[in-house]
Amino acid sequence: MSGSRFALEARRWWAVLPYIIWGIVGTAVFVVYPMVKGIWMSFLDYKIMPGAESPFVGLDNYLKAFHSEFFWYAVRNTFLNTLVTVPLIMAVGLFLAVLVSLKFVKGKVAWRMIYYFPVITSWIVISYLFKYLFAGGEYGFINYIFYTKLHWLPEPVNWLQNEWTGLVIIWTLHVFKTFGWAFVIYIAALQGVPQILYEAAAIDGANGWRLFRHITLPLLKPVQIYVFINAVIGAFNIFPHVYFITGGGPLGRTQVLPVLIYKEAFDKFEFGYSAALAVMMGLTIFAVTYYQQRKIGKFSLEY
Repeated sequence: MSGSRFALEARRWWAVLPYIIWGIVGTAVFVVYPMVKGIWMSFLDYKIMPGAESPFVGLDNYLKAFHSEFFWYAVRNTFLNTLVTVPLIMAVGLFLAVLVSLKFVKGKVAWRMIYYFPVITSWIVISYLFKYLFAGGEYGFINYIFYTKLHWLPEPVNWLQNEWTGLVIIWTLHVFKTFGWAFVIYIAALQGVPQILYEAAAIDGANGWRLFRHITLPLLKPVQIYVFINAVIGAFNIFPHVYFITGGGPLGRTQVLPVLIYKEAFDKFEFGYSAALAVMMGLTIFAVTYYQQRKIGKFSLEY
């Protein structure tokens, strides 16, 4: 019996294999192999030059990270970016989605295009736009308005050369670039809320806030969980706005893990150390995602 069942399953796999073989090959070549190679590199003093030896150093690359001041700044800033931007992305996206969905709002398609436009705009373009807006000296746009014209600042501010103002600008850019994605997801979810529930609640005397609190929010919980998980993953993979705006400066105070990994590999050619940083970051993202799926995702399924 077991033999015939095995043969049946084997025939099924053989029937679908031609349709999935290239996906399996692509995954093996572009996902599995680089991942395994990166993990192995993290235990080596890896040399990129042909013929150069790459001696095995064990856990030295990992220990080097834990003794590096720049590594801890990158860890702190990566987690801070997640803690700050994820709630803002969800709140702004939901607020604008509810606002645009109101019956008296005109030009709904136009508003959707406007809010989603930053999402499809290049990270590089928006990064350089923010870099120009917050440039130091009298002729940076923000300084020109608030210092030269309005005289609200006692002196021009070097926004990008200060640790915390630089971080705030990075967070602002991240929210500006990505809230439109959450907005579109919430818009689609709101269209699936039965209007009869609002009408019945309105007959019972519920006002706008009560409708939102007791009908809209509960019905959007599964979608909010989806947005939350993806926003967290996106916040951990912060790269272009830091690389193009501050470069991690001043003195690594605005550094984040993806930029640190890139610079260690391609600026300093410390490929083994960079691989160790990438492995630790990957394990962290895996742990966070696994926790979200086990706890938050389980709640979504139960709901």
